[in-house]
Amino acid sequence: MKILFLVIGKTDESYLDTGISKFIKRLEHYIPFEMKVIPDIKNRKTLNEEQQKKLEGDLILSQVAPGDDLILLDENGKTFSSVSFSQWIEKQMNTSTKRIIFVVGGPYGFSKDVYAKAKFKISLSEMTFSHQMIRLIFVEQLYRAFTIIKGEPYHHV
Repeated sequence: MKILFLVIGKTDESYLDTGISKFIKRLEHYIPFEMKVIPDIKNRKTLNEEQQKKLEGDLILSQVAPGDDLILLDENGKTFSSVSFSQWIEKQMNTSTKRIIFVVGGPYGFSKDVYAKAKFKISLSEMTFSHQMIRLIFVEQLYRAFTIIKGEPYHHV
């Protein structure tokens, strides 16, 4: 199994980039992992929310191949503890297809087409975080999940 992490727009805070890079490097020890940035929509200030979601949605869906599992990081998704998330990841590894795509949408969320294609939605918290901070939180939790699966000491119960 491979993991693709799709995000909209670049990270413009160096401290977040540093943390994200640190955990991506660690993750690559466990699983083929790629984070791909979909560029911000040009002239987005002239678009309404629905138009922006549609254009971003088309770019997201263009990355999805037949057999991929699309998982949305969404405020209305299922919440997990770190241990239950690791169990969910392990189940996906045992039952999933070739690639799981996790996606952080743009500022207005996802288009109807993206929701329709998604296999599952995950919420990382009931709190709201910036789309850039979620990237770091997610890659850290994914790394934590793999250390739990492997019984390594990173996660202390």
